Parts: sequence; C-alpha cells; structure tokens
Amino acid sequence: MGIDQQSAGRVAPMLDGAGMRVGVVCGRFNDTITLRLLDGAVRGLQSMGVAEADVAVEWVPGAFEVPFAARTLIRSGGFDAIIGLGCVIRGDTSHYDFVAGECARGLQDVELETGVPVIFGVLTTEDVEQALARSEPAGGHNVGEEGAHTAVEMATLVRRYPPA
Repeated sequence: MGIDQQSAGRVAPMLDGAGMRVGVVCGRFNDTITLRLLDGAVRGLQSMGVAEADVAVEWVPGAFEVPFAARTLIRSGGFDAIIGLGCVIRGDTSHYDFVAGECARGLQDVELETGVPVIFGVLTTEDVEQALARSEPAGGHNVGEEGAHTAVEMATLVRRYPPA
C-alpha cells in the first residue's frame, strides 16, 4: 500500500454529496472482496449526504467489464460520478496484468471521453490477504469508501467548472 506524505497545510476537500447521483459498478469476480468494497462505497456516499435513492449499483462479471458498464451508465444520463469496483488477484499467468491494466485504462478513457468522474476502486493485489486488508469493514481501510470520497470531491469540481 502506498504512503501518503501529508503536509501540515493540506487543503481539506469539500465532501458534500447532497443532490448528487452516483453509479457504482461492481465486478462479481472475487465477490467476497467486492461486496466489502461495495459496502464501503455505499457507507461513504451516505456519510457525505448522497441519498440512498441516488445510488445505482450494477453488477458485471468482473473487472474487465467495469469500464463498459461505467460508460453505459453515463450515457443513460443523470450521473455525477461513477465508482468502478473490482478485485484482481495475481495468479500464475499474465492474465492479471491484462485485466488490471485494461480496466484502469478503460475507466480513464471513459472519464476523459465523457467528462464524468469515473473512480478506479479496483483492487490489484498479490494475494487474498492484501485484498482483505484494503477492503476492511467500517472503521478500517476500505478502497470502496475512499472511492466514494473521491467521487464526491471530483463531482464537486465538475460542478464548479461546468463545460463551456
């Protein structure tokens, strides 16, 4: 896990999600982990004032399918941000590298193409223990919850600077 070297004067983000509509796309593969990420994302969104009715959750087979689903949700209209969740655990072949890399690239492509924040909440770990450590329940480190905070912060930025 990366270390965040925080300065004493760090600017705190604005995290008010009231009135925002957020889509969450969750990969079913490794759902023991992705369910924990989803719980974190929903918990995080609710803590920032995003109404339960304004959170749309869609499941897809795995991380590779997350970008397409994110783009589909955005094209349907009305979303302020999308959070992509999944879990890719390294195996014995190079399949891991292709799935993880293409998922990340795909999510960024969708974000840049549409102008809607698309958050990369896909775990890419060496083993199950690392995945569990990054998807802890309430009060612990949960990448899904971090993704919720990032989604609201970036949607707030887009609202401050709407397209011309």
